[in-house]
Amino acid sequence: MKSLDILIVDDDRDLADAIGEALEMEGHRPTIAYSGTEAIEKYCGRSFDLTFMDVKLPDINGVETFMTIREMDSSARVIMMTGYRIEQLLAQATDNGAIKVLRKPFAMEEILTSIDEVRPSGLILVADDDPDFAESTEHLLAEHGYDVLVARNGAEAVEKVISSSPDILLLDLRMPVMRGLDVYLELKKRNRPLPTIIVTAYPREECDAVDALKSLSVTGCLFKPFEPEALLQAIDDVERERDAKR
Repeated sequence: MKSLDILIVDDDRDLADAIGEALEMEGHRPTIAYSGTEAIEKYCGRSFDLTFMDVKLPDINGVETFMTIREMDSSARVIMMTGYRIEQLLAQATDNGAIKVLRKPFAMEEILTSIDEVRPSGLILVADDDPDFAESTEHLLAEHGYDVLVARNGAEAVEKVISSSPDILLLDLRMPVMRGLDVYLELKKRNRPLPTIIVTAYPREECDAVDALKSLSVTGCLFKPFEPEALLQAIDDVERERDAKR
């Protein structure tokens, strides 16, 4: 299990401390803030994998705090907590990206279950011969909780899929030894297909390969250069599709 940096924001000190202790026992690294202002201060200069945010805080309410945090970190993952029925505030939070609402009182097991539900999981293979792209992508995915392997050419990509069984393949179309299309076809021939996101800097030149891969049910296609959020969204789409089939 990968340990997470988790921010707990609640002015109920006993509850906040209890959540922190429960998370620490599970191997996570909790940080506690007892007000919205303190939460924003703790978020400055660092980021957290997940935040548990009480709606009713003594200075800035939890939704306003959440909105401020999202301005600083658009990928912030926040679970709202409340003992009150403040539906309009909760709707505002979920409309702007809050991922879940926990209603007090709740059992500590619900905290741990919530982490399991939202935590990135699995192994991603980045197959790309561009060292700068591969390194930056590996760093981005590792920061968001994924385990990452890198392959520098098509033959190495096939070998690592066979030996390591990654959950998702991020596959560049232009690589030495074997092209991306050939990698995908080889894996299919070996009965080792896996959810694949195609990346290419040459959408026009590679349009035939892109069309061929789309017809083979490749999960998605990203055209370089793309924003980090686009990659994370593509991976989220893969995971949602996979979960829906279970």
